[in-house]
Amino acid sequence: MAAFMRGVLWHVLSVERRHILQIRPDCRTDSKRYVRALKRRPVKVLYSDSETPKSKQRSDQIPKKHSPGVKSKTRESTKKQIIGSDTDHFNTPLSASNYSPSTKSEHTTHLKDQLCDLKIEKALPGDTRLARVVSVARSRTYREHQGKILLEGRRLICDALTAGANPQMVFFSSIDRLRELPLDKLKRAVLVKVKFEDIKSWSDVVAPQGVIAIFSRPDPSQLTFPSDQLSQSLPLSLICDNVRDPGNLGTILRCAVAAGCHNILLTKGCVDVWEPKVLRAAMGAHFRLPIFPSMDWADIQSRLPKSVKVHVADNCSGSEREGTADMEANQSDKPSKPGDYGWVRSRPNRKGVRHEEYESDLDSDSDSEPLLSSLEIKLYHERWAHGNTGLVIGGETYGLSREALQLAEKTAGQRLFIPVVSGVESLNTAMAASILLFEGRRQLNGDI
Repeated sequence: MAAFMRGVLWHVLSVERRHILQIRPDCRTDSKRYVRALKRRPVKVLYSDSETPKSKQRSDQIPKKHSPGVKSKTRESTKKQIIGSDTDHFNTPLSASNYSPSTKSEHTTHLKDQLCDLKIEKALPGDTRLARVVSVARSRTYREHQGKILLEGRRLICDALTAGANPQMVFFSSIDRLRELPLDKLKRAVLVKVKFEDIKSWSDVVAPQGVIAIFSRPDPSQLTFPSDQLSQSLPLSLICDNVRDPGNLGTILRCAVAAGCHNILLTKGCVDVWEPKVLRAAMGAHFRLPIFPSMDWADIQSRLPKSVKVHVADNCSGSEREGTADMEANQSDKPSKPGDYGWVRSRPNRKGVRHEEYESDLDSDSDSEPLLSSLEIKLYHERWAHGNTGLVIGGETYGLSREALQLAEKTAGQRLFIPVVSGVESLNTAMAASILLFEGRRQLNGDI
C-alpha cells in the first residue's frame, strides 16, 4: 500500500512539473515587464516635449532599454531640476500663465550665475567667527574698537545695503532667508550658513528672522539717503543730550525721521546709537538721515548753521512750572542751584560725563543774573521755529547739561514748555520730543 501511494504521488508531481514548465516562461516575462515599468515610472516625468507621451508609451508592451548615455543624461536633468527647485526662490516666482520649460531653464541659469559670485560657506562646530556676533551685539567697547555694527532682520539689512553700508559677514539659516536680500550687493561679503538654533541663541528678540549681518561702522557723511527723505527735510536739527534709555532714543530717532529733520546730533552722554535695542526701536532711521553720535558741544555747534536758534525742551511738571515762574518774578531771590528750576540736573554724572555744574558761577560775588534766567519761557504751540532751528532734548534722568543751556543762550533760544495736568511729574522724553518736533514741522511748513 505504501509503495502504491508513493507511485501515485510521483505521477502527480511529474504532471504538475511539466505543466508549470510550459507556462513559466510567460510568467517570468510578465513579471519582468511589470518590475521594469515600476522602476522607470519616475523617469517618465522627466521626458521632454519631443519624446513620446505617457499615454502613447502605455501601448508598447515591452519598454525599450535605456543606454548608459541616456541614463547619465537623465540623472543630470534630475539634478538640474533639484537644484533649480532650491534656487528658484532667489528671483520672482514664475506665474502659471508665462511658465514654459525654456523660461525655467533661463531662470535657473541666471540664478546659478548669481550664486557663483558669492562666497558661501558652512559654519562648522567651534567656528570662532560665530563668537563675533555676540561680541558686536553686547559690547559697545568692542563695536567702537573694531569699527563694526550688527544688524538683524531683512528690512534693516536691506536699508543698510541701499544706503551704501559695507557688509562684512552675513549669517543665514536657509536659502529662503538669503534670497530676500539684494544678492548683487553681497559680493564682497562672506556668507555663512548656520543652524537656526544658533541664530536664535544669539538673538534677543522673540521671533528671529534667521538672518544677521555684520557691517563696517558707517560714516553718516558717506551714506546715500533716500531722495524722498531729503526732498521733504526741513531746516530742523535735533540734539539729544544725555539720553540713556535705548528704547527712548530709538523712538526719538524714528520720530525725527517722520518729522523731516535735517540731521540728528548726539552728545557723548547718550547711549550708543548702534545698540541693538536702539536699532529695533528706530526702524531704519539710521539709514534715512545723517546721525552723528558721540559729539562734543564744540563739534555740535560747528555742525549747525551760523544763523541757527537753538531751543531747549522744558520737561518740568505744572507745579514746578509755577515755582519757576515765581522765582523769575522775584528778581531778588536767586536760586541756590540749577536743580531748583525743576528742569535741569545739578548733580554730576557718575561715569564722569560733564553735566551742569554752576559752582563757579554761584560762588562768585557778582550780581549778574544766572544763565537760566536769560532764557525766555514759551509755550510749545507759540511761534518759535522759523529759519534754521535746533531743538535740544534732555534725558529723563540727567536732564539738560550746562553746555546745552549755554548754546541756547548764545543763539537767543528759548525754553519750550509743554503744560501738563497738575500732579504729573513729567512727560516721557520720546513723547516730549515727538510733540515738539511735529509742532516745529508745522511752524516751518508755514514759512515755506
